[in-house]
Amino acid sequence: MKGLTHIGSDGRAKMVDVSAKPMSVRTAIAQGKIKLQHKTLGLISKDQIAKGNVFATARLAGILAAKQTAQLIPLCHTIPLSEVKVDIVPARDGAEVTCTARTVAQTGVEMEALTGVAVALLTIYDMCKAVDKKMQITGVQLLKKTKTQRR
Repeated sequence: MKGLTHIGSDGRAKMVDVSAKPMSVRTAIAQGKIKLQHKTLGLISKDQIAKGNVFATARLAGILAAKQTAQLIPLCHTIPLSEVKVDIVPARDGAEVTCTARTVAQTGVEMEALTGVAVALLTIYDMCKAVDKKMQITGVQLLKKTKTQRR
């Protein structure tokens, strides 16, 4: 295991200097799930949740959150996002959220993809909490990250 890049020789937290790194096309894909009762899924599909369209709102919340990652996580770099896509797929026992984030930068977009997933899931939770007391958010994880040198 490599040393912790966010810890200086004096033991203090620090932001990593990426200025010497080349610009690269970077993509990260993260995913998570929320368990919902069958009744809740029915209400969502019929657009009968009192707070509004659950998946549309969660999709937008995930995109907005990915764009705000550097303000939420202290040592994250502010990076220009080329694309953020949030997909929500209903499942038999809930919904699966996938966030893809892309940039051309000197550092990766894993945190942006993970933040997008987490906030989209939290938005679903918030919008459905009045009708579903058994919801569970699970499995938030990074699925894939890629880096391609610019030509």
